[in-house]
Amino acid sequence: EGGHDVAWFVVYTGQGDLDEKGYKAAEENAMAKFDAINRLVSVYAPNLIELALTSDDVYRIYKKGKKVAMIGVENAYPIGLDTSNVRKYWEKGARYMSLAHNGHSQFSDSNTGEEDGIWLHDGLSDKGKEAVTEMNRLGIMIDVSHPSKEAIRQMIEISEAPVIASHSSARNLCNHSRNLDDEQLDWIKQNGGVVQTVAYAGYLRDDISPDLVTVVDLVDHIDYMVDKIGIDHVGISSDFDGGGGIVGWQDASETQNVTSALRNRGYSEVEIAKIWGGNLMRVMDETQKIAEQLQKGEL
Repeated sequence: EGGHDVAWFVVYTGQGDLDEKGYKAAEENAMAKFDAINRLVSVYAPNLIELALTSDDVYRIYKKGKKVAMIGVENAYPIGLDTSNVRKYWEKGARYMSLAHNGHSQFSDSNTGEEDGIWLHDGLSDKGKEAVTEMNRLGIMIDVSHPSKEAIRQMIEISEAPVIASHSSARNLCNHSRNLDDEQLDWIKQNGGVVQTVAYAGYLRDDISPDLVTVVDLVDHIDYMVDKIGIDHVGISSDFDGGGGIVGWQDASETQNVTSALRNRGYSEVEIAKIWGGNLMRVMDETQKIAEQLQKGEL
């Protein structure tokens, strides 16, 4: 109904104990979600939706009149202590992954450390640095939305490829540790990445009740980031089923309201296309090209 063509289905696992039992339970959870996505595209609705692994796939599937599914991983915790398992996730279709969620993982500190000032790794662990390198080698985009500021700095320093913030807004407009401050926004601009503001009320406004937050507030963050880092580095995310949904964009059927709001702010059709996924596809293309070069020993 909303004309929303591509959905990122997220393999999300909450943070648990950093021990063998915790890793095993987390892996079972992640594999169940990969399997559910696979059933959607292969058993339940293969005539309506198809899994894309590249931007070429996205446009090919769209031209056939189908919806497009893509897979992101929120929290690398289920990978355990063996970074060679990153390949398993890539083979199952994961095309972006964050190294932490809410709570420190074996790979990375989380933004949640700001609350109590307790850090586990002072950024990334050695395993986290290995994971960044392996993700670059395979062609998985590095998602910096949940890790700590120092972890983000280290990821950008290590990564050969641009990074993404899959669902983060501007901290200068809403002071939450999940949002990115101006220094972080500039890091991602210099890295060539993209920041996708998110329709999560608590990350858009910290001065009003969440049920009063609207699409206007979402576009305020887009305006702010476009002004700070440029149209080529800004995108949109919903975080539906993760707490996202605001007045005017409660679900995918209301997606056109966001496009209309962008037009009302004066964005051109070309600029709207960049914000609505073009920038993210560019980063994915660059990430996959760098992976090919790394595998050939050209980088």
